[in-house]
Amino acid sequence: MTTLTAPPKTAPPPVRTRKSSGAAAKWKRRIPLLPALIFTVVVTQLPFVATLIISTFQWNILKPGERHFTGLSNFSFVFTDERLRTAVLNTVVLTASVVIISVILGLGLAMLLDRRFAGRGLARTLLIAPFLVMPVAASLLWKHAIYNPDYGLLNGTLNAVYRLFGADNGPTVDWISSYPMPAVVISLVWQWTPFMMLILLAGLQAQPGDVLEAARMDGASALQTFRHITLPHLRQYIELGVLLGTIYVVQTFDAVFTITQGGPGSRTTNLPYEIYLTMFRKYEYGEAAAAGVVVVLGAFVIATFALRTIASLFREETSR
Repeated sequence: MTTLTAPPKTAPPPVRTRKSSGAAAKWKRRIPLLPALIFTVVVTQLPFVATLIISTFQWNILKPGERHFTGLSNFSFVFTDERLRTAVLNTVVLTASVVIISVILGLGLAMLLDRRFAGRGLARTLLIAPFLVMPVAASLLWKHAIYNPDYGLLNGTLNAVYRLFGADNGPTVDWISSYPMPAVVISLVWQWTPFMMLILLAGLQAQPGDVLEAARMDGASALQTFRHITLPHLRQYIELGVLLGTIYVVQTFDAVFTITQGGPGSRTTNLPYEIYLTMFRKYEYGEAAAAGVVVVLGAFVIATFALRTIASLFREETSR
């Protein structure tokens, strides 16, 4: 009589957890991005690390044998030097003036372009054009074609107005020497207003039409609609424009170098131009590197707020 024996028990196959499979899938998606990540680190972070190291040295290229490690003394110099304090003040005044005026003008132009009228596409193209001009070319345009005291557009227009009232010639004003900071601010406002206009125009076109229609049906005036509906809706777009504009304008070098070269009397010398002078006129590499690190950290703080604003905009759009 034969006996039946049970087959030997085999261990069950390992069950892959959902967590491990999800992690593997994430790494499969990230591996193709590694070359781009490595390239970005090499191009951006390694130079910053080198700048950070140089900022800890007392290094004047005219005195190569006297280079030595000084720790944070260059940073204390950055915050105590009178020229750098003046450059910081000029940077704040220049950045705040350009950003605030550009946002106000951009809002007005965006509201005009949000309406339907003949030639709106051509008007948009013409208003965007200043933002597409190279910064150095725009600065040269303002310096020679507009501000020049001999053949500039401003003095030419002023003389033409004086002649209309019987005068032989009007006054010859050297606009750059007399008003250096407004001269730089106006040229930058001309260039950055289209940028603000594009951001705010996108915000205006994202307004819910049913809300605006309900406000009109309830008898709200145009001013009331703008104050209580449009302006609160544009708040995040205005914040985004201010933050992005601040990040870019605080780094302005082209206009200052081309139009005024920081003068007269350092009245328009901002931080980027002062760093240039420290590096290529005083040849103090350590001090220039320390000032550059301070500017980068300040821009990083501003960029953090900008990214948060952009993220909140995306969350708002996806929740609709």
